[in-house]
Amino acid sequence: MQFDLEYTWRLLLNRDFWQACLVVLQLSVTSWLAAIVFGFALALAGQSSFTALRGAAGGYIWFFRSLPLLVLLVFVYNLPQVFPVTGAVLSDPFWAGWIALVLNESAYIAEIHRGGIMAVPKGQLEAGRALGIRYLGRQWHIVVPQALRVALPSLANEYVTIVKLTSLVSVISLTEILTVGERLYTQNFKVLETMLAVAFYYVLIVTLSGRVLQWLERSLDVTRRPGSLAPAPETPPRLALVRPRGAATGTLQAIDVWKRYGKHDVLKGVSLEVMPGEVVSIIGPSGSGKTSLIRTMNGLESLTQGEIHLNGKPFARAPGAGGPGEDEQMRRIVDVGMVFQGFNLFPHRTVLQNVMMAPRFHRRGASDELAHLAHEVLQKVGMGEHASKYPYQLSGGQQQRVAIARALAMHPSVMLFDEPTSALDPELVNDVLAVIEALAREGMTMVIVTHEMSFAFRLSDRIVFMEAGSILYDGPPSGMLGETADPRIQRFLKDTQIDAAALRPSLRSRRRLI
Repeated sequence: MQFDLEYTWRLLLNRDFWQACLVVLQLSVTSWLAAIVFGFALALAGQSSFTALRGAAGGYIWFFRSLPLLVLLVFVYNLPQVFPVTGAVLSDPFWAGWIALVLNESAYIAEIHRGGIMAVPKGQLEAGRALGIRYLGRQWHIVVPQALRVALPSLANEYVTIVKLTSLVSVISLTEILTVGERLYTQNFKVLETMLAVAFYYVLIVTLSGRVLQWLERSLDVTRRPGSLAPAPETPPRLALVRPRGAATGTLQAIDVWKRYGKHDVLKGVSLEVMPGEVVSIIGPSGSGKTSLIRTMNGLESLTQGEIHLNGKPFARAPGAGGPGEDEQMRRIVDVGMVFQGFNLFPHRTVLQNVMMAPRFHRRGASDELAHLAHEVLQKVGMGEHASKYPYQLSGGQQQRVAIARALAMHPSVMLFDEPTSALDPELVNDVLAVIEALAREGMTMVIVTHEMSFAFRLSDRIVFMEAGSILYDGPPSGMLGETADPRIQRFLKDTQIDAAALRPSLRSRRRLI
């Protein structure tokens, strides 16, 4: 039999084929989107701390990845025979096929999402928590945009798979592209000619859909978005960074704090009180517990024993000790600003959006008002002209100054700095230190973990020296430089090549603006 090319060309204008294409598009697009949403929920459940939830998600993924789609289609379509109440929906081949596709593809897409979620740095979630953004808010504002960008190429590939899998729905009598082709070639036996037309329609759908997905991928790529210099606010900065305080109670207190990882105690009964307007620098050798202490004071790490008080009220206690609940702690955590060693800016948001994110989440004002206040805070840290840039377009020192502005935007009572300059090149350190020093002059209460000895001794009201999880010294900087200082402190200064005589002239008193 001679190949009839003219017949194939006529099929490209066949109305039944184009109607079937519309069915395939509706089925593939809607099931793909539903599977993306359901798959993301499965991926989150698979990483839950609740064993039952994690096990249920793992069992679902295991079962539906193991079950052939053809078997699932037949099972779902015939389910009304066992449960007649489902007949109103499942007797329709479209909805039976849609449900089977969603159940099947969600298991595969959940694993794609898991890879995207794991690609989001843990520090991003910690930064969100430090800003008082709750779990669902962190997922929606931080994880989803970044994870989706990472997973999108794989998700696009999975959509192509779904388009091709729609051909299996013909077994439950849905009129899609393959069904139309089969009906035609059984009438005239022109199998090759008809299958060539069927192939054309599938290729057309995949090609057009692929172009749309490529456009979406490009639009989500922030590196393709040009950053520009933003004009400074028309009015001069007027934002007060330090809130007035009445009572002279300690702003932040750690009381007999213990922290254990496995069998190792990194904090051993540490007690520390920071008064309003004080600048306290925590120094000590690596592994002494400095970062663990500051993270427990911010609520980012749970306590093994002891408690943290914030503005005279309990803020955190060891699990089971009857401390404030998660909701209460998240409500008050915004009173403690946190600046991380690794910046932890949200890369999918501009500088201005980074600063506005927490005030907007907590509904601190209208968008225009919050944007103006964010500009003012950025001006104070010298980053006002970079408001419309993305973090990847900034130097390390600039990113850290934006991180400081982001924390200040919530008007915290106290600021915590976890080695804010250790990730910076030497020439960028002074810019960040200048911002911190300006905050000290304004009377901001600050706790700083740092290796910048001259800076700490010049700026601090008190120096806290830690070693092996304990505080060995808590007092004025001058007390560490005398010959009567603890031998371990003298050894630390010597090991870090710090000249005590050179540090003494840098000691000075600060006028507190409280």
